[in-house]
Amino acid sequence: MDKMFFEVRRAVTSDIGKIRILAKKSFKLYSKNAGIRGLVAPFEETYDDVYKAIKNTNVFVALSNDEVIGSVRIEVKPDHSAYLSRFGVSSLHQNNGIGKILMNAVDIAMVELGVTCLYLHTASRMFSLIRFYYGRCFYIKSTNNDRGYIRALLCKEYKSEVIEKSIDNINCKNAAI
Repeated sequence: MDKMFFEVRRAVTSDIGKIRILAKKSFKLYSKNAGIRGLVAPFEETYDDVYKAIKNTNVFVALSNDEVIGSVRIEVKPDHSAYLSRFGVSSLHQNNGIGKILMNAVDIAMVELGVTCLYLHTASRMFSLIRFYYGRCFYIKSTNNDRGYIRALLCKEYKSEVIEKSIDNINCKNAAI
């Protein structure tokens, strides 16, 4: 089998259509696997919504042969915290390290931007996602049921003296475990 090469870069406006398709497909699978019955935000997202996200937040895409196969958004807040959303990888490319590659790009950006805590929500019943995030040095800060299913608020701290390794032997020296 030939080697696969991936590229991660900041999203540009010409990526908008591909980002929207990827988000709808990946969140359709997410909502099915999590047992979410209501609408999930990416289903209603417009071209203008994605355009604003690219202009006003940090949007990264993972590419393979110029095809968008993953994307993630991070909004940095004035208090040096950040919120990660719309993280998705094409179902055809899952379990190939694309999510880890995207999260590595996020980590680099967060350190460069001086972010101290990165937050995200995910369905608490999605063991594979919870395990993935724990492997990337996140922990569960709280849960709520405000959207009709139990969501976990996860946090990754970027400033700490704790030095440990995650389940994937990722050095979590900048994260509290």
